[in-house]
Amino acid sequence: MTQFYRNTFLTTKEVAKLLKVNDKMVYSLINDKGLPATKVTGKWMFPQRLVEEWLEMNILNYRQTELDMSSDTGRLLLAGSDDPLFQQTLSLFQKKGFGTVAFFANLGSMGGLKCLRRGLCHIGVCHLLQDDKQEYNFDFAQRELDRPPVFVNFSKREQGILLQKGNPKNIQTIADLARPEVRIVNRPLGTGTRLLLDYEIARSDISTDAIAGYHHEVSRHLDVGLEILAGKADAGPAIRAVAGLLNLDFLPLRWERFDLLIARERFFEQGIQQFMGLLHDISFQQLAESFVGYDLSLCGKMVFPDNLNKE
Repeated sequence: MTQFYRNTFLTTKEVAKLLKVNDKMVYSLINDKGLPATKVTGKWMFPQRLVEEWLEMNILNYRQTELDMSSDTGRLLLAGSDDPLFQQTLSLFQKKGFGTVAFFANLGSMGGLKCLRRGLCHIGVCHLLQDDKQEYNFDFAQRELDRPPVFVNFSKREQGILLQKGNPKNIQTIADLARPEVRIVNRPLGTGTRLLLDYEIARSDISTDAIAGYHHEVSRHLDVGLEILAGKADAGPAIRAVAGLLNLDFLPLRWERFDLLIARERFFEQGIQQFMGLLHDISFQQLAESFVGYDLSLCGKMVFPDNLNKE
């Protein structure tokens, strides 16, 4: 079970075990140190995310990151999911000479959300498939963030399984990944691509233990393709764009929404608006046309949960 499905609340004993203290000390920490807790039917319950955050905030010998940074100062900080078109867009942004320098941390979708929560980036880049297997990102943002961010679509893109050219192992379904002669390369936990693969495996008749190479992880979509191109793996989860770049075969799984998440209070900052404006520029449109596997029909537009649209 991955980190996405961890328990939301901890009991007193679980918190005591986490903090390596006895139960009585937990009650003292609630009263004296502001340990986040709530009472439900007479019992103390502890939101796991807030307890972890409380621990981070109470580290004494660590210099806190400046949380009041603004992209108006000439630095635009982005963190989250890897994507070839997005990387090229960052390069285009630098070439445009806006006077703002963009820095990107490839931490996976969940990493981007956590950075956004801690004020370590201006834009989180995410594509996390929700439990309903239809929508993306909204539920994860609600769990991780104190306030709803602005969701702006970067693209829709096609996810699937990269295969060696000509598909010599004749891989036609997810179940074929468990055949003894097949070896895969995988993406890390915390990435939207890994979440999708695990979902597809869960709804098939195979288990992760039966898949050779399941625990061999690389950090980028392109790295998956390079492993397959070098003959080190027969298959791996990635987007169609990489198949186009490296002339590999591709088994499609689904189209997904790849979003930019921005704190509401920062949305109109100069650096953020410069980046948003680039998504409507002809130079970006021409850049996107050089890739396969993308749909820009929502690009640069705000997106909202279905239930909000129905109100």
